[in-house]
Amino acid sequence: MPAYDPDCYLCPGNARVGGVQNPNYTGPISFANDFPALLPEMADEVVSNDLFRAENVAGTCEVICYGPDHGRHLAQFAPDEMRTVIDLWATTMERLGATYPWVQIFENRGAAMGASNPHPHGQVWACNWMPEIPAREDAAQRDYHSEHGRTLLSDVVKAELAQGDRVVAASAEWVWWVPFWAVWPFETMLAPRRPAARLTDLDEAQRADLAEFLPACIRRYDALFGVPFPYSMGWHGAPFGAGADHWTVHAHFMPPLLRSASVRKWMVGFELLAMPQRDLTAEQAAQRLRDINL
Repeated sequence: MPAYDPDCYLCPGNARVGGVQNPNYTGPISFANDFPALLPEMADEVVSNDLFRAENVAGTCEVICYGPDHGRHLAQFAPDEMRTVIDLWATTMERLGATYPWVQIFENRGAAMGASNPHPHGQVWACNWMPEIPAREDAAQRDYHSEHGRTLLSDVVKAELAQGDRVVAASAEWVWWVPFWAVWPFETMLAPRRPAARLTDLDEAQRADLAEFLPACIRRYDALFGVPFPYSMGWHGAPFGAGADHWTVHAHFMPPLLRSASVRKWMVGFELLAMPQRDLTAEQAAQRLRDINL
C-alpha cells in the first residue's frame, strides 16, 4: 500500500465524500462521520403494543484515522505512535461520555469485515441507550460483583493466567487470551491485570504497556496466515452516568478466518438456527497463535 493515495477520502489534504477537505494531519485525528448511522436530534417517539416496541434513538458517529500513512496499520506502529491513538480513544470516549451513556469504539479491518476504505481507521458510535451486548455484560458483571465483591473479568484473567492454555500472550499490565466461550475461530479478549473500568481510567503504566502490547498482538494475527488479518475489534467499558465498580475495561477481537487466508468461518445452517459451534477449541486456537515466531 502507498503512503499516500490521491483517491483516498481519508488521506491528509484530500476531500472526503461529502466534500469536506481533510487537514494535513500528522497524527491520529477524529472527525464527524459523513454518513452517520445515528443522529443527535431525534424526537422522543415510542411505538408500543402487546407484541412490538420501537423507539427513536439519538447519538453521533465519528471516524478516527490512526495516522496519515495510508499503508501503515496499527501492527506497524511504534509504541509512541500507538500511544497517541490510545490517548485519542480515551479523550474521545470522555468527551462523548459527557453526553451519551454508551460510547462504542471499534474497528472493522479488511474488506472481509466490510471496511469501505483501506486507510487505517476506526469508528466511534455514541448513543443515548445501552445496546444489547454491553447491557448483558453490564448485568453479568454487576451480579457477579454483588455476589462476590470482586470484578468478574479480574477473576477471569487470574483464572486464565493460572490455567495458561488459553492465554496467547501477557505483559506486565495486560493479558490476551482466547475466551472459554469464544465463537469465532481465533476470537480473543484483551484486558488489564489491574483494575480499570474504562479506557479513561487507564493509568500511565497501563497505557505505556498497551502501546507496546497491542501492536504485537495484531502482528501475531497477521503472521498466522501471512496476511493482514481481518477482524472486528472494539472496546467495552463501564457506561457513563452509572456506577463503574463492577466493570473491567476490555477489548474484543472477532476475526473470521478459519484455516487459511482464503477460508473463513460462515455462520450458517445450525449455527444460525440453533447455536454457534466451534471449529477448533479455544485451547487449540490459543496454541496456534502462541506458536508464531515474531
